[in-house]
Amino acid sequence: MDYSKASLEKHEEWQGKIEVKSRAPIVTREDLSLAYTPGVAAPCLEIQKDIEKSYALTRHKNLVAVVTDGSAVLGLGNIGPEAGMPVMEGKCVLFKEFADVDAFPLCIKSREIDEIVRTAYLLSGSFGGVNLEDIAAPRCFEIERKLKEICDIPIFHDDQHGTAIVVAAALINALKVVKKEIGKVRVVINGAGSAGIAIAKHLMNMGVCHLTMVDRVGILCEGDVYDNPAHTEIAAVTNREKQKGTLAAALVGADVFIGVSAPNLVSGDMIKSMAKDPIVFPMANPTPEIMPDLAKAAGAAVVGTGRSDYPNQINNLLAFPGVFRGALDCRAKEINEEMKVAASRALAAYIRDDEVTSENIIPSPLDKKVAAAVAEAVKAAAYQSGVARV
Repeated sequence: MDYSKASLEKHEEWQGKIEVKSRAPIVTREDLSLAYTPGVAAPCLEIQKDIEKSYALTRHKNLVAVVTDGSAVLGLGNIGPEAGMPVMEGKCVLFKEFADVDAFPLCIKSREIDEIVRTAYLLSGSFGGVNLEDIAAPRCFEIERKLKEICDIPIFHDDQHGTAIVVAAALINALKVVKKEIGKVRVVINGAGSAGIAIAKHLMNMGVCHLTMVDRVGILCEGDVYDNPAHTEIAAVTNREKQKGTLAAALVGADVFIGVSAPNLVSGDMIKSMAKDPIVFPMANPTPEIMPDLAKAAGAAVVGTGRSDYPNQINNLLAFPGVFRGALDCRAKEINEEMKVAASRALAAYIRDDEVTSENIIPSPLDKKVAAAVAEAVKAAAYQSGVARV
């Protein structure tokens, strides 16, 4: 199938993938009086007395804003907020289909950090959470940080944390296949953008001790000068051996490769230079850093990609619906590190140990039971870490 042509035809047919559906039928005068005036004054006055009642008397508790500036949409780049709308609508569909979360796209016509933050904050009183989407680095880091400081609802940049959660889950099970320990393996991440840096931080929270970041400039190393402050920050806590050089140099003797960068950057010889039974996650889309069959032929023991036509698809859809469902259900003030770690562990545990193989390390993204398992783990972690409110 020509997905581009078929999708364009379907979008012309749909004229939007989401709509507002009433939960309050209006048939009689009594219906109208209860849902609107004069009856609606009663819940308004209750909320005025206690703003927390908005969660019980409105849809507040189940609404998520999907916020973008259109600056880093899928693999399309800076195409603008209007052009990013089909993707944001699609994200809202996934929220509803997989976790029964009502989500609305907010495509903001600004590239100014403070304008985006102010806009999202002013609208946050209507939402139970905010999902930041397709905002370019390093602006996305600052937007998330500032919103978390001023909002009392979960702020979650899925390109960062959703990706990190699923990668970590896949790694947990891949390590079972090759019988290696997370605290002893050497991990190399190529691509120090929003996803790569978030993966690095999350894996270190999960127990990875030996991690090296590589970007266009080569191996990131503490003490080197970078234009991007996020590179300076991550260089200070990774590559403790102070190694210099290229991706090829970083991969020599490494146990794990994770790619969130660009196509065809890894050769078979580079895979052969890695440690015995290497784990290889080339996730550039649609063309990965190395094709899975080439990685396998070069000796990779476990391969996962972002593609749906190969085993072990590492897809954010396995994380964000369940993470938000769990956070909303306990009215969490934030999505913290404990909740992210719990999500990764629950996702990995979804596959029983006796079912884990080199081609079965992560659930199918179409398995709608995954979100519920992730949600329960996230909710439990929210209670244990003290950020749940109900």
